Amino acid sequence: MSGRPDNKRGKPEEPDIDLTSWRGISARPDDLDDDAEAEASGLAADGEPGGSPLGKARAGDARRLLASLLAPYRLLLALAVLLVLLEQAALLAGPLLIGLAIDEAVPDAIAGDESTLIAIVIAYALCGLATGGVTLGFFAVAAHVSQNMLLELRTRIFEHAQRLSLDFHERYTAGRIVSRATGDVDAVQELLDDGLDGLVSATLTFWVSLVFLFFLDVPLALLVVSGVVPLYFSARWYTRRSTAAYRRVRTTSATLTTQYIETFNGVRAVQAFRREPRNSGIFRALNRRYTEANTETIVVFAYFAPLLRGLGNLTLVGTLIAGAWRVVDGGLELGVLTAVMLYVRRMYEPLDELALFASTYQSAAAGLEKIAGMLAHEPGVAEPQHPADLPARIGKGRSVAFDGVAFGYQDGITVLPALDLVIPRGQTVAVVGATGAGKSTVAKLLARFYDPTAGAVRLDGVDLRELSTPQLRGELTMITQESFLFSGSVADNIAIGRPDATRAEIEDAARAIGAHDFITALPDGYETDVRKRGARLSAGQRQLVAFARALLADPAVLILDEATSSLDIPGERAVQRALATVLEGRTAVVIAHRLSTVEIADRVLVVDAGRIVEDGSPEDLVSGGNGRSRFGTLHRAWRESLV
Repeated sequence: MSGRPDNKRGKPEEPDIDLTSWRGISARPDDLDDDAEAEASGLAADGEPGGSPLGKARAGDARRLLASLLAPYRLLLALAVLLVLLEQAALLAGPLLIGLAIDEAVPDAIAGDESTLIAIVIAYALCGLATGGVTLGFFAVAAHVSQNMLLELRTRIFEHAQRLSLDFHERYTAGRIVSRATGDVDAVQELLDDGLDGLVSATLTFWVSLVFLFFLDVPLALLVVSGVVPLYFSARWYTRRSTAAYRRVRTTSATLTTQYIETFNGVRAVQAFRREPRNSGIFRALNRRYTEANTETIVVFAYFAPLLRGLGNLTLVGTLIAGAWRVVDGGLELGVLTAVMLYVRRMYEPLDELALFASTYQSAAAGLEKIAGMLAHEPGVAEPQHPADLPARIGKGRSVAFDGVAFGYQDGITVLPALDLVIPRGQTVAVVGATGAGKSTVAKLLARFYDPTAGAVRLDGVDLRELSTPQLRGELTMITQESFLFSGSVADNIAIGRPDATRAEIEDAARAIGAHDFITALPDGYETDVRKRGARLSAGQRQLVAFARALLADPAVLILDEATSSLDIPGERAVQRALATVLEGRTAVVIAHRLSTVEIADRVLVVDAGRIVEDGSPEDLVSGGNGRSRFGTLHRAWRESLV
């Protein structure tokens, strides 16, 4: 019997997926394993697309990023350090006051002079009050600095990701960007919220206590210093092990996020093709890897924390034995020994906090490395240092020219070997050809989603690379097959290209494109929420809203990339009639599979292997060569399909 084995409840089993051979989702192999596996797959281990000249993110990148975030708050940081110093001074004065009380104030009080003891008690109480006050001040300053740093970090990630070119987003999964802005930032937040005060306090406590120890008794201080040496080597071991472990946590976390996003963005396909068992198997394999990475961080910390505590206790015992021996011999006063033991205890008491901070720091450092790696990417389509100005627009359109344009994607395959094309101002050109012929690449180069590897694309004679992005986007609009709509009202989606447009202008654009009637029939008319990805509208309605959006933007050049493919025949006819008016005077490039769209064109280009093999009006190409031209053959097959 064939078929997939079921369990007792009749539910398909959820197989675990072997991630070493699996490439089922767009999560890159670098998210799945260590540096070696990532580099073997041609991708940098920090989750960046391989082949980037920036290479792999390093700890130095993370430190530079942290320094840039801290730079605006130098004065506040200085104030925070001052407050911590005052806090530590108040705390560390306690053992000295106690030692003084034992050796001086108590004997004086026994002799009848209680003034010294009273003064020490008052001083000790004032130190306690001062500690509470400066601690409160420190937390207020630290909270202001940390929260503003996190605000800036999230803003940088979001704005930088928007600026990066289409090429980056086609290779760097959305799940990893979300992971950078959530999980990695959360790791940094945990460090700033919980670890910073502990680090500063513990560090100052350690060194100030050591200074007081040398002031009180040099031999005992040297004994304590000898116990610091194994602490140093223990910390180095922990840093090496935990750094690698936390990097794996961050990469596997990003992969899990990617799996979540892709599964539920494509939930219709998942349910339609019964992919739930396979997705569950993939998720369980990824989740197990994430669990293993987290477990490794816990195990490493479980070795490190008791080791610190044990070394601290051994040092404390050794100091007590040596000091007691000297007190018995009369070489050391009891009050001095008491103060020394209190300082030693205060030196090693924060070791647990230091161990926790070390764990938090390694997690945050791994997160900062990932964030720094993403922020280090420069847009593949760079802004010109000195943007050129376009000549004044004559009429509604502008001329377009492809001057010896060559282009290939990063897979090394040349898509356009050498394209020369001139589109006069106001002309509508349809580009047709087989799948993979290079039609959409022409549209992407004209929209400057990519730059050509050779030659230039020009708008009214100006190279697109010399134009600023805002200026170019104001002159050119592209409508794709996806017709993406954002959550929000229909009016907001139409006005994306012109947020300052009035309601009358929005409605005029919708009328011109033939969308007004169906919009007014919606429950709230133009204020109807289209919901996620425009799910409240049909595919054809979403496309009509996209056309109205483009019309309102009033571009000089309009690119339609398979833009009518989602419409039924009546809807397509309505859009074509509207476009005849909308495109009048504008320059338009229409990428089409359905030849019905070509009817609105003044000129047709047939593209094959990135070259223009036929160029003429639709009528000339159909009638030329007794209909044996490539376009004539395509047109005849289309006509026969309608019959």
